[in-house]
Amino acid sequence: MNFQNSSTFAQQLDQQDDLRSYRSKFHIPVINGKETIYFTGNSLGLQPKSTAVYINQELEDWAKWGVEGHFHAKNPWFSYHEQFAEPVSKIIGALPKEVVVMNNLTVNLNLLMVSFYRPTKERYKIICEAKAFPSDQYALEMQVRNAGFNPDDAIIEVAPREGKRTLRHEDIIDAIENAGNSLACVMIGGVNYFTGQVFDMKTITEAGHKVGANVGFDLAHGAGNIELKLHEWNVDFACWCSYKYLNSGPGGVSGVFIHERHCENTDLPRFAGWWGHEKETRFLMEKGFQPMKSAEAWQMSNAPVLTMAAHKAAIDIFDEVGMDKLLKKQKMLSGYLEFIIDDINEKHLDKSSGKWLEIITPRDWKERGCQVSVIAHGFGKNLFNQLTNEGVISDWREPNAIRMAPVPLYNSFEDVYRFGEILKNNV
Repeated sequence: MNFQNSSTFAQQLDQQDDLRSYRSKFHIPVINGKETIYFTGNSLGLQPKSTAVYINQELEDWAKWGVEGHFHAKNPWFSYHEQFAEPVSKIIGALPKEVVVMNNLTVNLNLLMVSFYRPTKERYKIICEAKAFPSDQYALEMQVRNAGFNPDDAIIEVAPREGKRTLRHEDIIDAIENAGNSLACVMIGGVNYFTGQVFDMKTITEAGHKVGANVGFDLAHGAGNIELKLHEWNVDFACWCSYKYLNSGPGGVSGVFIHERHCENTDLPRFAGWWGHEKETRFLMEKGFQPMKSAEAWQMSNAPVLTMAAHKAAIDIFDEVGMDKLLKKQKMLSGYLEFIIDDINEKHLDKSSGKWLEIITPRDWKERGCQVSVIAHGFGKNLFNQLTNEGVISDWREPNAIRMAPVPLYNSFEDVYRFGEILKNNV
């Protein structure tokens, strides 16, 4: 599409937007009496207006039923988590039996590594991307140490080539092939948190399996943002948070994917808990763990219902809209943001002066989602602070990146245009 940097053009795009009505279903933060331009759905998504209704329903049932709410609440707590299998499976491209909602992201990553990082003396190495999100780094490091290996030897980090901002996919594949029989596990963020780069998960999975390794992904920045086909890609495991693009509240409950071939393997090592036991015999309280033949077998505890109620409010919106429509608008929004930044670079900045905006997110829409990361050369943190003062809620990441993620459910094309006008006035 031939974009234009004008209010009229942005408004036309909004009028043509099938999802324009959904903005009214979210609370948009207001500062100094004016709606913010909220571009931080990649850090904390906005609250659906229905969230309070969903949570209040559980509070009312708790007050009314007490413990009997496990079976008599409007949404019985005993089986509350089961409501998520079908709608969440559509978001990540899985079978319902391969999905369970539980815990928080880093907890789930560590639990999954118990099952899928099974090192031996010869096969013990892990591949991840360099400068992965710290939670991933720390989890992998401690998993390796706990198994008796030195992280400096066991963890292979794939970094961008000198002078480049993003990874080359062939370098990831080369690293996997070079590790060969020493590789136990590949665990990469499906979308890099800093650059917004989307990795070729299908190819990575194929390469990992070819050398005999398990392959998993941290989809904190992927779930609800990009197209995922975890079952089809034959991914072994994945986990994600729900508070970013899935709009389920700060510290919201996490989700887990485990391929059905592993779900049916009751001998696969795991940390066990009461809620992973076959539910037909769970209340017999008998000795001996009998895992369910689904991702639910990795549950250790019963559902945190109040947190899950917030998650359900958001997931019901996703289920109503469908990922196809979200992905279509996502490409348009990030493309328009990219165009606006390029236009300002061309018309208002001079690279030779040292002041310019460098987009470090891949230009190819197949390699990005909502997020566009920018390094403001010659501005740095000052520009970020100026944008914040003007009502643009974006995200600063050390050492030098401003992350912006207009999301299709509640951001408009006029948001992007207005951002451009504010940016232009502050460069």
